[in-house]
Amino acid sequence: METPLRDPEAMLARLRTQEPQTLESHAARRGKLKIFFGYAAGVGKTYTMLESARAAAISGRDVLLGYIEPHNRPETEALLLGQDLLPQQEIDYRGIRLREFDLDGALHRKPSLILVDELAHTNAAGSRHNKRWQDVEELLDAGIDVWSTLNVQHIESLNDIVAQITGIVVRETIPDRTFDEADEVELVDLPPDELLERVQAGKVYMTEQAERAGERFFRKANLIALRELAMRRIADRVGHDVQTARMGHARTQVWPTTERLLVCVGPSPTSAKVIRTAKRMASAMHAQWIAVHTETAATGGMDDRARHRLNQHLKLAERLGAETVTITGEDVADEIIRYAQSRNVTKIVIGKTGRPPWHRFGQQSVVDRLIARSGDIDIYVIRGVEEHFETSTPRTGKQPWLWRPYIAAAGVLGVATLVGMTIGRFGMTDPNIVMTYLLAVVLVAVWIGRGPAVFASLAAVLLFNFFFTRPYYTFSVDNSDYVFTFIVMLAVALIVSALTVRIGNQVRLARQRERRTEVQYRVSQALANTSGRLQIAMAAEEHLTTIFGGEIAVFAVEDGAMRPLVRRGHGFTEIPAELEAARWVFEHKQIAGRGTDTLPAAQAMYLPLQGAEVAVGAIGWRPLNDDDLLSIERRQLLESFATQIALALERDRLAHDAQRILAEAQAERLRSSLLSAVSHDLRTPLAAIAGSASAMLERNHDDATRHDLLRTIYEEADRLARLVDNLLHLTRIESGSLKVRKQWQPLDEVVGSALHRVEPALRSRAIETSIPADLGLVPLDGLLIEQVLVNLLDNAAKYTPADSAVTVSARQTPDGVDVEIADRGPGLDEAERERVFDKFYRSCRVSSDRGRGAGLGLAICRAIIQAHGGNIRALPRDGGGTRFVFTLPMEGLPPRIDTDIETEDGAHHA
Repeated sequence: METPLRDPEAMLARLRTQEPQTLESHAARRGKLKIFFGYAAGVGKTYTMLESARAAAISGRDVLLGYIEPHNRPETEALLLGQDLLPQQEIDYRGIRLREFDLDGALHRKPSLILVDELAHTNAAGSRHNKRWQDVEELLDAGIDVWSTLNVQHIESLNDIVAQITGIVVRETIPDRTFDEADEVELVDLPPDELLERVQAGKVYMTEQAERAGERFFRKANLIALRELAMRRIADRVGHDVQTARMGHARTQVWPTTERLLVCVGPSPTSAKVIRTAKRMASAMHAQWIAVHTETAATGGMDDRARHRLNQHLKLAERLGAETVTITGEDVADEIIRYAQSRNVTKIVIGKTGRPPWHRFGQQSVVDRLIARSGDIDIYVIRGVEEHFETSTPRTGKQPWLWRPYIAAAGVLGVATLVGMTIGRFGMTDPNIVMTYLLAVVLVAVWIGRGPAVFASLAAVLLFNFFFTRPYYTFSVDNSDYVFTFIVMLAVALIVSALTVRIGNQVRLARQRERRTEVQYRVSQALANTSGRLQIAMAAEEHLTTIFGGEIAVFAVEDGAMRPLVRRGHGFTEIPAELEAARWVFEHKQIAGRGTDTLPAAQAMYLPLQGAEVAVGAIGWRPLNDDDLLSIERRQLLESFATQIALALERDRLAHDAQRILAEAQAERLRSSLLSAVSHDLRTPLAAIAGSASAMLERNHDDATRHDLLRTIYEEADRLARLVDNLLHLTRIESGSLKVRKQWQPLDEVVGSALHRVEPALRSRAIETSIPADLGLVPLDGLLIEQVLVNLLDNAAKYTPADSAVTVSARQTPDGVDVEIADRGPGLDEAERERVFDKFYRSCRVSSDRGRGAGLGLAICRAIIQAHGGNIRALPRDGGGTRFVFTLPMEGLPPRIDTDIETEDGAHHA
């Protein structure tokens, strides 16, 4: 029997295998890529490609040899004769003329097919793309078919394996995506012995190169391993192509290209032998095998002992190497066949148990239905032998309430009988009474279950006969027409009860799937919306503890030791043996711990947190009940959560790595900008100091000249000291170590100290100060605010005329204290008023001689003022010039100053 596929993957596969002509009307045709694939140089990839190209050209196709590397091999060079060859592009690299593939020439020529040798080649500096495979991508996008060559060691994901085999790290690689998305891959193979003969004969490399290659790469053991690696890669690709093509067919027959077994697993004590038999068959056939349990509503209500046996059987299959899967559905045979077809299973193994003969008259067994519907799949029926596992599950005695559902069903029928007698007295006919019994059967099916519903169907017919047909209170009938009524009534009752039970079971299964999906969605959303390792671990532990019960802990390696990310100070996470178990799982990437065969003495079960690239930690679960560890369904659910947690932690790690790389790049740019900005400002004062000192040493000068030279040395040294101070402040700001130590201080003293420091720079300018006498104390860091004032006054000295005035003022505002430094310079336009506070920004409003500086002063001012909780801004000044205003917030009340003075006689005087 063939069942239509409901898998969306099949629909996608059919879309992928549709003819491309159906899409050409909507998009331009993309070229097709064919790769001639080998395991080493010299197997004949280029030669085979050229032979195929010559045949294509003879058939009338427009073929262009874009780039061919003949390696001085005469037989390869001979195939170039008579073919259309694209001239190579010459690129000058450090005085050497390199020949490269001319991409623009190929695009301009636009042949139907172009050959580009050595797909993994790295282009010379100055080419449009760094790699040749990128050139090929552009050719394909232009609608040109491309043939190229590739060795197995150039595939990125195999690069480390090849390095382990050969001891040589290959630097030129292509992304796996390029190989996987190639339209065709042709394996060019040559036995290793023949390849070694070619190498020794100098047909692959020149004599000296051949000797070096033979000593390192071209050793027989290496070549055999590389050949197997290439063949496995091709086999994987072919297997994927077969599966895609098979899924692309609307009809889902099995394609037996490779053997794959499926063994049916259930709670029956005979399942263990069936599983072991399937393992032996899979080993003999070198085939993959899958252990499948079908969860139905009937099996969903199995008792604890049956559930325990089922978990033991699935655990046995997993231990023997099977992939364990649990599927849900109503009909076991249909679900198994549908799943087997989706996985391209060729053989199904199922156990057979003894059934009483009368059962065969009721309905077909699962084995019978599987055989009837298997189609091309072989069915192996194994006679099971009952086995008993060691179990801690207590044996339960005979259940005292086994007949309780049937008693309840009898009660419902009794009520229906009373209702029927009541409506019969009012003259209602038999059909109404029959409908009453059918309603009772439906209620039993909905409320109680399948077995009591079948019992109710039979009992309803007997009760109707006994109470409502003549002769009354007997099981005989006077009218033979009632026989047909009884048969129809029984059939309708059985059908209705069966359908009702089936719908109820489907609803129950749907609710289970809905709950499972909702749980997975809730956890995935919580992880997706959380950042930070600790926060991710806390969210994961919180949600998983709610779902699984017991204790959940996420572990990671920190400073070389395995530690829980969430420290609770108690529980199994603080036991050294448990930490060692978590580390073993992390290092070996295998499940271990309680309930497994590895480290079973541990208190918790541990699963590795395996990300897309590396393992990021482990997760431990200590359940309240040991039976929970045996549930394969719960374990698989925990494994899926572990994968989500690992991906979330890996995403967070990558985000931190990206931030770190960005910070390092910014720091590098900062260092480069800093060196560029201060190099001139350091050299200029040093040159002035050195020149003045040299002049004083070389000859005697009069007192006035010596005084001028000494003043120059002093001023330039002072300027150099201010630059060094700014650099130190910038270092503290960038490292985050800038700390503000506020104290209540008089502002006029800080202003006076700053004016004294910049007196040499402002000696030709009039300084006007306006600080109210009643301003009082201000909370500030005196040293830092003095540096702000020094930078602003120094900035005014650089950008204002020598005879202009500079005003320093302060005033009380509702927000605090505003301090203003106003000058009569050229002013700032609106765009510059914000940029002027950026690091290394230098205004272009004056010449560099007057406005020289590193561009750090105002940036440091803003950082210091913001650290005080205030703000700084540049504003235009009426009549020309600029006003730099910064606000210092007033926080709290100033200390009270006691002005009383106590004299020697004990009296107090103001």
